[in-house]
Amino acid sequence: MTPLFSWIQNLQHELLLFGAFWFLVGAVDDLCIDLLWFGHRMRSFLRRSGKQEDRAAPLDDHGSLMAIFVPAWAEEAVIGTMLLHCLTAWKDSPCRFRIYVGCYPNDRDTVLRTLEVARTASPIRPVLLPHKGPTTKADCLNHLWAALLADEIAEGFSTKAIVLHDAEDAVHPGELDLFHRLIPHYAAVQLPVIPVRAPGSRWVSGHYCDEFAESHGKTMVVRQALGAHLPLAGVGCAIDRHMLERIAGQANGQPFDRSSLTEDYELGLTIGRLGGRTIMARTRGRDGQLIGTRSCFPATLSTSVRQKTRWLTGIAFAGWDRLRWNGGLAQKWMLLHDRRSIFAAAVMLAAYLGMTVTGFTALLGKAHYLEPEPISASLTSLLILNSLFLFWRLAIRAAFVASVYGPAEAMLSIPRSLVGNMIAILSARKAAFGYLRHCLGAPLSWDKTEHLVVPVPQHSQV
Repeated sequence: MTPLFSWIQNLQHELLLFGAFWFLVGAVDDLCIDLLWFGHRMRSFLRRSGKQEDRAAPLDDHGSLMAIFVPAWAEEAVIGTMLLHCLTAWKDSPCRFRIYVGCYPNDRDTVLRTLEVARTASPIRPVLLPHKGPTTKADCLNHLWAALLADEIAEGFSTKAIVLHDAEDAVHPGELDLFHRLIPHYAAVQLPVIPVRAPGSRWVSGHYCDEFAESHGKTMVVRQALGAHLPLAGVGCAIDRHMLERIAGQANGQPFDRSSLTEDYELGLTIGRLGGRTIMARTRGRDGQLIGTRSCFPATLSTSVRQKTRWLTGIAFAGWDRLRWNGGLAQKWMLLHDRRSIFAAAVMLAAYLGMTVTGFTALLGKAHYLEPEPISASLTSLLILNSLFLFWRLAIRAAFVASVYGPAEAMLSIPRSLVGNMIAILSARKAAFGYLRHCLGAPLSWDKTEHLVVPVPQHSQV
C-alpha cells in the first residue's frame, strides 16, 4: 500500500471515529430531552386538574391595554397586509390594544404604507425614529418603548403587557385573550412560532417547519418543566409591563440591548435571571387551531444561511461572552444545548467527509488500486448504535411535524434533515469566521432578513 492510500485510510478511520463519538454524545443529549418530554406529558395527563394559569383573568382591567411593538425597516411589501390582518383577527377581542410601528425617516415607502393604514385605524400608532436606518431591531424597539411611556403619561392609561411581532407575522385571533389570561401569572408568555412554507421552497423554507415544530413543541416545554430560563423568539411573545420596566431601569431606560444580535433570546434569559417565570403556551383556539404566530422564513439557501449565521453568532458565540454560564444545573445544561450547534456542525461535516472517504476507498478497492482495511469491530458497533439513534431522531421529529402540519410534511421532514444539516454547516463556518473578525476588532453587524409575504392563515393548511 502506498503512503497516499495509507493516509487516506487513516483519514477515513479518524473522521468516522470523531464523527461517531461526538454524534453519540449529542444523541444522548437529545434522548434525555425526549425522555423528559415523555415524562412531563405523562405527568400532565395524570394531573388533569385546573391550573391556576388557566383561570380567566377579569376583562375589566381598569383600562389597561396590550401594546404591540412592530419594528419595520424596508417592510413596504408586508407591513400594510400585516396591520390589516391584525385589525381583522382581533376585532372581536375584548382586550384593548394599540400597535406601535417603528419606522425610519429614510424608509419612505414603509412610512407611507403604515400611515395609509393608520389613517382609518385608531389602534395603529406610527412612531418615526429620530435617525436614519437601518439600525438594529433592539434600537427600534427601544424607541417604541419610549413612545409608549410618553403616551401613558399624556393619555393617562396603563399597559398590561408588551407584545413583540415582526412585520411579516400573521397573528391568531385568540392571541390577545390568551396573553390577557396568562400575564397575571407569568412575567412573559411565548406562543409557538409556526413557519409557513414559502411557495416553491419545499426544502429550504420547509426545514424551518421541522425545526420549530420540534423546538417549540418539545425542547421549550422541557426547559420550562426543568425550571430553566426560557429564551423568547422575538415574535408572538408578551412581556409583563412591570418586568420590562424593571429591565429598563437596569439598562439606562432601554430594555432591549442594542449591542446584541439576538436581543429576544437574551431578553428571555434576563427575565429568568431576575426571577420572572416564562411559559411556553401551547393551546388551541375556538377554531381548533394552535394559537401561535405564523411567519414565512427564507426560501433560498443564501438567505437561510445569512439568517442562521446571525442566530449562531448571537447565541453560540456572543452569547458565550455575554451570558456566560449563569444559573443552576438545568440552566447550564440548556445553555450547553443551545451553544453546541457550532460544534455539532463540525461533527456533521466530519461525518459526511468520513462517509465520502469511505465511498472513495470502496471504489478504489473495486478498481483493485488497494485493499481496503475493514472497519474495526468497536467502530462498527459505534456506527450501528448511531444509526439506531438517527432513526429515533428522525422519527421523533416527524412525529412533532405531523402534530402541526400533518403526515405529508412529516414524511418530507426526513429528507429535509439533510438540507438542514447543510445549512447548519455553512452557517457555522460563516459565523465562526465572522466572530473571529469581531474578536480582531470588527463590529458585529445585524443582517436583516427580507420579508415579502404575510402568510395570512388558511387554517386548513396549518
